Amino acid sequence: MAGVTDRPFRQLCRHFGAGYAVSEMVTSRRDLWQSLKTSRRATHAGEPEPIAVQIAGVCPQEMADAARWNIDRGAQIIDINMGCPAKKVCSKWAGSALMQNEALAAQIMHAVVAACLPHQVPVTLKIRTGWDCTQRNAPRIAKLAQEAGIAMVAVHGRSRAQGYAGAAEYATVAAIKAALHIPVVANGDIDSPAKGAQVLAQTGVDALMIGRAAMGRPWIFREIAHYLSTGEHLPAPTVAEVRLALQQHLQAHYALYGEHAGVRSARKHIGWYVASLPNGAELRERINQIDCAATQAQTVDDWFAHLQTRHITLPGQRDSLFDKQRTTAPGCEDTHSPPAQKTTPKPAPKLAPA
Repeated sequence: MAGVTDRPFRQLCRHFGAGYAVSEMVTSRRDLWQSLKTSRRATHAGEPEPIAVQIAGVCPQEMADAARWNIDRGAQIIDINMGCPAKKVCSKWAGSALMQNEALAAQIMHAVVAACLPHQVPVTLKIRTGWDCTQRNAPRIAKLAQEAGIAMVAVHGRSRAQGYAGAAEYATVAAIKAALHIPVVANGDIDSPAKGAQVLAQTGVDALMIGRAAMGRPWIFREIAHYLSTGEHLPAPTVAEVRLALQQHLQAHYALYGEHAGVRSARKHIGWYVASLPNGAELRERINQIDCAATQAQTVDDWFAHLQTRHITLPGQRDSLFDKQRTTAPGCEDTHSPPAQKTTPKPAPKLAPA
C-alpha cells in the first residue's frame, strides 16, 4: 500500500505480531532510483528481518536490475507487484495490468528470478484474481509463477476492475492453492480474527496477508494470531499501550520524512487510529491545522492522556477483564462485550500487511 506501509509502519506491525512485512513498491525505472521518494522506500535501517521489497515495472530487464539494486541495499526477498489497481500504475501497463499480458508477466518473473538466484534471494508475487470478472486468469498466472521459480504467491480476492469495492471472493484463491505446491497467501477483507479463521478454512492457504485493516489498528496481527492459536479473543489494547505506540510511530515518521512532509503525511495515520474513538473527528480537525511536529505529537498525546482517564482499554473494542472489574470513572459509563466463545484452536500462520 503505497504511502502507508513505509518503514515506521512496517516496524510497528512487526512489533504487534506480523510475521512478515513487505515494503511499498519501488519503481524499476533507474532514472527514479535517486529520487527522494524511492530513496526513502529503499532504506531499511533498524527494520527486522526478513526484509522484503516489492518492485513494479513492465520491462523484464529493468525489473531484474531493480531486483539487484534492492538486494544491494539489503533486500532479502523480492516481491513482484502484479496486484496494484491504481490508474497511474495500470496506465503504464504495470501492477495488475500485467495480468492482461501473460507472456510478458512470465518474462518478467523469469528475469527477476534469474537475477536473484545468484544471491539466493527468493522471489514472491502479488496478484489479483484478474483484470475483471470476465478475465479471472489468476490461476494461469500463478502456474506460470511456479514454473518460473517464484517461491510464494499472494492473491487479493478482487479483480483490478473492482479496486477495493464490493467483497473479496476466495474461490479463486482456493483454486490456486489446490493447483500449486508452493505457498499461497490469501488477501482481501481480512479484518477480524473470525474472518481470518474463515478464510483459512475456506481456502486452505498457508498464510494470511492483512492490508487496509491494519491502518490505525496494527495490533490486529496479534489478535488474529492469538485467536488462531487458542480459539480465544485477546482483550482490546489498553489506551496506555496505544498512546505509547502512536508516539513512537510519530517520532519514527518525522525522522524518516522530515518535519514539513512528516507532519502532513502523519495526519492520515492519526486519523485512522482515532476514527472509531469518542471525539476522534474533533481531534482530526485540530490535527489538520497543525504544521509543527512537536505540537502535533503533543496534541495527540494530550488527547490520549485524557482518554486514558476515562478508559483503560480502547472503547468500542473488547474490554479486558481488568476493565470489567474496575470502577467506572466519574461521568463515564462503559459497556462491555460478553465473554468470548472458544473455537477449536488452529495452527497460527504468519501474517503480514499487503
